[in-house]
Amino acid sequence: MIFSKPYADFVARLRVPSGFVLVAAFLWFAAPTRDSLWAGLPLGAAGLALRAWAAGHLRKNQQLTDGGPYAWVRNPLYLGTLAVAAGLVIATRRWELGVLFAAVFALIYLPVIANEEGHLRNLFPAYRDYCDRVPALIPRRPRVRGASEFSWRTWWRNEEYNALLGFAAGYAFLAWKSWP
Repeated sequence: MIFSKPYADFVARLRVPSGFVLVAAFLWFAAPTRDSLWAGLPLGAAGLALRAWAAGHLRKNQQLTDGGPYAWVRNPLYLGTLAVAAGLVIATRRWELGVLFAAVFALIYLPVIANEEGHLRNLFPAYRDYCDRVPALIPRRPRVRGASEFSWRTWWRNEEYNALLGFAAGYAFLAWKSWP
């Protein structure tokens, strides 16, 4: 999907404010039950695990990261975010929140991904070849394994603990809201 650079730059500035809108909608409209919490937890936790795996490999703007989950898919952090959001939507029992999350992803995150990929093409000449062999968002068994190694220090430097804390806070809120 191709987006104009001005649009992608504009929506990149909306990423954080849209997050606040999503959180407010989540807090207001969620109608969880204990069963829905258990139903959404595996998908949300899998998304967190994917994000953690990716963040532990990612050396932003220093080297082309093509190992770990980046050998399977170019955007594992965004794919993990989708899984986390889907798990939370399942837990809330509100399809409307799913539509809202999908709209924000399509209108804001897809152009941001396109913008980031343009930046990586300029930064790393090998990125074009990487794009030819690794899909953007739907994982595929890698033909070539990358060389990067997972590092907890890199995970920490990339501040991925914030995703874990946010997920834990969201689930704690849902558990409280589901209490009889």
